Amino acid sequence: MATSGLETIISLAGFRVTNTLIATLLVDAVIITLIFTLKKRISLVPGKYQGIVESVIEYLYSTTEQVAGSRAPMIFPWVAIFFIYVAISNLLGLLPGFGTIGFSRGSDFVPLLRASTSDLNVTLALAVVSVIATHTLAIRTTGLGSYLKRFFALNPLLLFVGLMEIVQEVTKLLSFSFRLYGNISAGESVLGTMASISAFILPVPFLALEILVAVIQALIFSLLTLAFMSILTETHSKSH
Repeated sequence: MATSGLETIISLAGFRVTNTLIATLLVDAVIITLIFTLKKRISLVPGKYQGIVESVIEYLYSTTEQVAGSRAPMIFPWVAIFFIYVAISNLLGLLPGFGTIGFSRGSDFVPLLRASTSDLNVTLALAVVSVIATHTLAIRTTGLGSYLKRFFALNPLLLFVGLMEIVQEVTKLLSFSFRLYGNISAGESVLGTMASISAFILPVPFLALEILVAVIQALIFSLLTLAFMSILTETHSKSH
Protein backbone atom coordinates (compact mmCIF):
# COMPACT_ATOMS: atom_id res chain seq x y z
CA MET A 1 0.00 0.00 0.00
CA ALA A 2 1.27 3.46 -0.87
CA THR A 3 2.32 5.84 1.82
CA SER A 4 0.55 9.16 2.17
CA GLY A 5 1.87 12.32 0.55
CA LEU A 6 3.65 12.95 -2.72
CA GLU A 7 6.92 11.20 -3.49
CA THR A 8 9.88 12.16 -5.67
CA ILE A 9 10.47 9.76 -8.55
CA ILE A 10 13.67 11.36 -9.81
CA SER A 11 15.60 14.60 -9.48
CA LEU A 12 16.81 16.36 -12.62
CA ALA A 13 19.36 19.11 -12.03
CA GLY A 14 17.83 19.75 -8.63
CA PHE A 15 14.26 19.71 -9.97
CA ARG A 16 12.03 17.16 -8.24
CA VAL A 17 9.89 15.07 -10.56
CA THR A 18 7.12 13.79 -8.31
CA ASN A 19 4.46 11.19 -9.00
CA THR A 20 1.78 13.90 -8.87
CA LEU A 21 3.69 15.97 -11.44
CA ILE A 22 3.75 12.97 -13.79
CA ALA A 23 0.02 12.52 -13.18
CA THR A 24 -0.55 16.21 -13.95
CA LEU A 25 1.21 15.84 -17.30
CA LEU A 26 -0.89 12.74 -17.96
CA VAL A 27 -4.08 14.69 -17.24
CA ASP A 28 -2.96 17.41 -19.67
CA ALA A 29 -2.25 14.76 -22.32
CA VAL A 30 -5.69 13.19 -21.80
CA ILE A 31 -7.46 16.55 -22.13
CA ILE A 32 -5.56 17.44 -25.31
CA THR A 33 -6.30 13.99 -26.76
CA LEU A 34 -10.00 14.31 -25.96
CA ILE A 35 -10.13 17.74 -27.62
CA PHE A 36 -8.53 16.54 -30.86
CA THR A 37 -10.65 13.37 -30.84
CA LEU A 38 -13.83 15.42 -30.50
CA LYS A 39 -12.67 17.84 -33.19
CA LYS A 40 -12.26 14.97 -35.67
CA ARG A 41 -15.60 13.35 -34.79
CA ILE A 42 -17.78 16.44 -34.45
CA SER A 43 -20.93 16.32 -36.59
CA LEU A 44 -24.46 17.68 -36.81
CA VAL A 45 -25.76 14.31 -35.63
CA PRO A 46 -23.76 13.78 -32.43
CA GLY A 47 -22.39 10.36 -31.59
CA LYS A 48 -22.22 8.96 -28.09
CA TYR A 49 -18.93 10.68 -27.20
CA GLN A 50 -19.99 14.03 -28.66
CA GLY A 51 -23.36 13.75 -26.98
CA ILE A 52 -21.80 13.26 -23.55
CA VAL A 53 -19.45 16.21 -24.03
CA GLU A 54 -22.26 18.44 -25.30
CA SER A 55 -24.47 17.49 -22.35
CA VAL A 56 -21.74 18.39 -19.85
CA ILE A 57 -20.92 21.68 -21.61
CA GLU A 58 -24.59 22.57 -21.97
CA TYR A 59 -25.20 21.96 -18.26
CA LEU A 60 -22.19 24.04 -17.22
CA TYR A 61 -23.08 26.89 -19.57
CA SER A 62 -26.78 26.99 -18.60
CA THR A 63 -25.79 27.01 -14.92
CA THR A 64 -23.30 29.81 -15.56
CA GLU A 65 -25.94 31.78 -17.46
CA GLN A 66 -28.47 31.37 -14.65
CA VAL A 67 -26.01 32.69 -12.08
CA ALA A 68 -24.01 35.27 -14.05
CA GLY A 69 -26.53 36.37 -16.70
CA SER A 70 -24.94 38.42 -19.48
CA ARG A 71 -21.47 37.78 -18.02
CA ALA A 72 -21.75 34.06 -18.78
CA PRO A 73 -19.57 34.15 -21.94
CA MET A 74 -16.76 35.73 -19.91
CA ILE A 75 -17.00 33.42 -16.88
CA PHE A 76 -17.96 30.13 -18.53
CA PRO A 77 -14.49 29.19 -19.88
CA TRP A 78 -13.09 29.28 -16.35
CA VAL A 79 -15.95 27.20 -14.96
CA ALA A 80 -15.58 24.63 -17.73
CA ILE A 81 -11.80 24.23 -17.57
CA PHE A 82 -11.77 23.88 -13.79
CA PHE A 83 -14.48 21.22 -13.93
CA ILE A 84 -12.83 19.30 -16.78
CA TYR A 85 -9.34 19.36 -15.25
CA VAL A 86 -10.39 18.47 -11.70
CA ALA A 87 -12.86 15.78 -12.82
CA ILE A 88 -10.38 14.05 -15.14
CA SER A 89 -7.61 14.28 -12.54
CA ASN A 90 -9.85 12.78 -9.85
CA LEU A 91 -11.14 10.01 -12.10
CA LEU A 92 -7.71 9.08 -13.44
CA GLY A 93 -6.53 8.72 -9.87
CA LEU A 94 -9.04 5.88 -9.42
CA LEU A 95 -7.64 3.80 -12.29
CA PRO A 96 -5.69 0.63 -11.52
CA GLY A 97 -2.01 1.42 -11.14
CA PHE A 98 -2.41 4.77 -9.43
CA GLY A 99 -0.87 4.37 -5.99
CA THR A 100 -0.20 0.66 -6.52
CA ILE A 101 2.45 0.36 -9.25
CA GLY A 102 5.87 1.62 -8.23
CA PHE A 103 9.18 0.65 -6.72
CA SER A 104 10.83 0.24 -3.35
CA ARG A 105 13.14 2.85 -1.92
CA GLY A 106 14.62 1.43 1.22
CA SER A 107 11.74 0.33 3.40
CA ASP A 108 9.25 2.63 1.62
CA PHE A 109 7.07 1.94 -1.41
CA VAL A 110 7.05 4.75 -3.97
CA PRO A 111 4.10 4.72 -6.41
CA LEU A 112 4.84 5.99 -9.92
CA LEU A 113 1.48 7.73 -10.16
CA ARG A 114 -0.71 9.48 -7.65
CA ALA A 115 -3.77 11.65 -8.40
CA SER A 116 -2.55 15.20 -8.99
CA THR A 117 -5.37 16.59 -6.85
CA SER A 118 -4.08 14.57 -3.89
CA ASP A 119 -1.11 16.97 -3.90
CA LEU A 120 -1.73 20.12 -1.85
CA ASN A 121 0.65 22.03 -4.13
CA VAL A 122 -1.63 21.33 -7.10
CA THR A 123 -4.89 22.18 -5.34
CA LEU A 124 -3.34 25.36 -3.93
CA ALA A 125 -2.18 26.34 -7.42
CA LEU A 126 -5.70 25.79 -8.76
CA ALA A 127 -7.07 27.94 -5.94
CA VAL A 128 -4.58 30.72 -6.67
CA VAL A 129 -5.50 30.69 -10.37
CA SER A 130 -9.20 30.81 -9.50
CA VAL A 131 -8.83 33.76 -7.11
CA ILE A 132 -6.50 35.75 -9.40
CA ALA A 133 -8.79 35.16 -12.40
CA THR A 134 -11.80 36.25 -10.32
CA HIS A 135 -10.20 39.56 -9.30
CA THR A 136 -8.84 40.19 -12.80
CA LEU A 137 -12.32 39.80 -14.28
CA ALA A 138 -13.72 42.02 -11.51
CA ILE A 139 -11.31 44.85 -12.40
CA ARG A 140 -12.02 44.47 -16.13
CA THR A 141 -15.79 44.49 -15.57
CA THR A 142 -16.32 47.08 -12.83
CA GLY A 143 -13.24 49.24 -13.29
CA LEU A 144 -10.31 49.68 -10.93
CA GLY A 145 -11.99 52.44 -8.93
CA SER A 146 -15.14 50.48 -8.14
CA TYR A 147 -13.06 47.40 -7.44
CA LEU A 148 -10.92 49.20 -4.84
CA LYS A 149 -14.00 50.74 -3.20
CA ARG A 150 -15.13 47.23 -2.36
CA PHE A 151 -12.18 46.87 0.01
CA PHE A 152 -11.15 50.41 1.03
CA ALA A 153 -13.14 53.41 2.27
CA LEU A 154 -12.70 56.52 4.45
CA ASN A 155 -15.65 55.48 6.61
CA PRO A 156 -14.14 53.40 9.48
CA LEU A 157 -17.05 50.97 9.54
CA LEU A 158 -16.97 50.38 5.79
CA LEU A 159 -13.17 50.11 5.93
CA PHE A 160 -13.51 47.37 8.54
CA VAL A 161 -16.02 45.53 6.34
CA GLY A 162 -13.65 45.89 3.40
CA LEU A 163 -10.74 44.48 5.39
CA MET A 164 -12.92 41.53 6.38
CA GLU A 165 -13.57 40.93 2.70
CA ILE A 166 -9.81 40.86 2.10
CA VAL A 167 -9.48 38.26 4.85
CA GLN A 168 -12.32 36.33 3.20
CA GLU A 169 -10.42 36.33 -0.09
CA VAL A 170 -7.40 34.80 1.67
CA THR A 171 -9.54 32.14 3.31
CA LYS A 172 -10.87 31.21 -0.14
CA LEU A 173 -7.40 29.92 -0.99
CA LEU A 174 -7.39 27.67 2.05
CA SER A 175 -10.98 26.56 1.57
CA PHE A 176 -10.52 25.77 -2.13
CA SER A 177 -7.24 23.92 -1.78
CA PHE A 178 -7.82 21.96 1.43
CA ARG A 179 -11.37 20.88 0.53
CA LEU A 180 -10.27 19.29 -2.74
CA TYR A 181 -6.99 17.95 -1.37
CA GLY A 182 -8.62 16.50 1.74
CA ASN A 183 -11.41 14.70 -0.07
CA ILE A 184 -9.18 13.12 -2.72
CA SER A 185 -6.45 12.16 -0.25
CA ALA A 186 -9.02 10.64 2.10
CA GLY A 187 -10.51 8.67 -0.79
CA GLU A 188 -7.09 7.30 -1.71
CA SER A 189 -6.51 6.19 1.87
CA VAL A 190 -9.90 4.48 2.12
CA LEU A 191 -9.46 2.62 -1.16
CA GLY A 192 -5.93 1.60 -0.18
CA THR A 193 -7.14 0.26 3.15
CA MET A 194 -10.02 -1.66 1.59
CA ALA A 195 -7.77 -3.11 -1.12
CA SER A 196 -5.31 -4.32 1.51
CA ILE A 197 -8.12 -6.22 3.24
CA SER A 198 -9.72 -7.63 0.10
CA ALA A 199 -8.39 -6.99 -3.40
CA PHE A 200 -11.63 -7.69 -5.28
CA ILE A 201 -15.09 -7.45 -3.70
CA LEU A 202 -14.72 -5.15 -0.68
CA PRO A 203 -13.28 -2.10 -2.56
CA VAL A 204 -16.04 -2.09 -5.23
CA PRO A 205 -18.72 -0.08 -3.35
CA PHE A 206 -16.05 2.32 -2.09
CA LEU A 207 -14.75 2.74 -5.64
CA ALA A 208 -18.26 3.58 -6.84
CA LEU A 209 -18.55 6.15 -4.05
CA GLU A 210 -15.20 7.68 -4.95
CA ILE A 211 -16.26 8.03 -8.60
CA LEU A 212 -19.24 10.04 -7.40
CA VAL A 213 -17.03 12.08 -5.05
CA ALA A 214 -14.57 12.75 -7.89
CA VAL A 215 -17.26 14.34 -10.05
CA ILE A 216 -18.94 16.17 -7.15
CA GLN A 217 -15.65 17.72 -6.00
CA ALA A 218 -14.95 18.94 -9.53
CA LEU A 219 -18.45 20.42 -9.69
CA ILE A 220 -18.06 22.10 -6.29
CA PHE A 221 -14.75 23.68 -7.28
CA SER A 222 -16.10 25.02 -10.56
CA LEU A 223 -19.41 26.24 -9.11
CA LEU A 224 -17.70 28.04 -6.23
CA THR A 225 -15.49 29.75 -8.79
CA LEU A 226 -18.65 30.68 -10.71
CA ALA A 227 -20.29 32.11 -7.59
CA PHE A 228 -17.29 34.23 -6.61
CA MET A 229 -16.77 35.49 -10.16
CA SER A 230 -20.43 36.38 -10.46
CA ILE A 231 -20.40 38.31 -7.17
CA LEU A 232 -17.22 40.28 -7.84
CA THR A 233 -18.12 41.17 -11.44
CA GLU A 234 -21.58 42.45 -10.51
CA THR A 235 -21.43 46.10 -11.57
CA HIS A 236 -24.38 47.28 -9.49
CA SER A 237 -23.21 45.59 -6.28
CA LYS A 238 -22.97 47.78 -3.25
CA SER A 239 -19.69 49.66 -3.09
CA HIS A 240 -17.99 51.23 -0.13
